[in-house]
Amino acid sequence: MIATMCLALTIYHEARDQPMDGQIAVAQVVINRIHNPRYPSTVCDVVQQGPVTWHGPVIGECQFDWWCDGKSDIPKDRRSMRRARVIAEMVLAGKLADRANGATHYHSTSVSPEWKLKFIARIGNHLLYR
Repeated sequence: MIATMCLALTIYHEARDQPMDGQIAVAQVVINRIHNPRYPSTVCDVVQQGPVTWHGPVIGECQFDWWCDGKSDIPKDRRSMRRARVIAEMVLAGKLADRANGATHYHSTSVSPEWKLKFIARIGNHLLYR
């Protein structure tokens, strides 16, 4: 249950405006990190990875922006959240193929991080890497 919500919230906040393949790819990036020894081994730990103070996550320092952007994490669009939850459940159950092709990172086309990673694909407005 907790893993489903962590993954659904990530899909919602990071990709609700993306096509279905893009939402699945974002979810799969989280799963791909779980299977990579460089990252935590649970969905919520992957999503919440980053420095924390007694105030909470350090703004702008998390792996997933929505977790530490200082904004409310409560979904406002119920329809999008329902869709994100269904996708999360299906990804966690292994019912969907890895549309991220093993990617462990992604970013929006609106930013240009200086990553030294292998480009995998563009899905919607996300560029995926490993």
